[in-house]
Amino acid sequence: MPTKKRSRSVLKNIRKARRRYLENLKKKKRLKAAIKKIRKAKSKEEALKLFPEVQSIIDKSVQDGIIKKNTAARYKHRLAKFIKTRLP
Repeated sequence: MPTKKRSRSVLKNIRKARRRYLENLKKKKRLKAAIKKIRKAKSKEEALKLFPEVQSIIDKSVQDGIIKKNTAARYKHRLAKFIKTRLP
């Protein structure tokens, strides 16, 4: 079956989608790395220093549409609970 010829606008949309996908992937990796950084903290003081920075990254992820608002709230709550109960 022959391949269909694509218009210029379709090709441009494909390029835009690819760029957006890569940018979103970068933002997701940044978010996950920040969360892991708190989880691997050795002490409560170290985690408390990192917490505002991670909260900011989580909030920016909501603004960028990477995660939903309730998901962000859940992440922040679980991290706060982790710092409060699990770290020495």
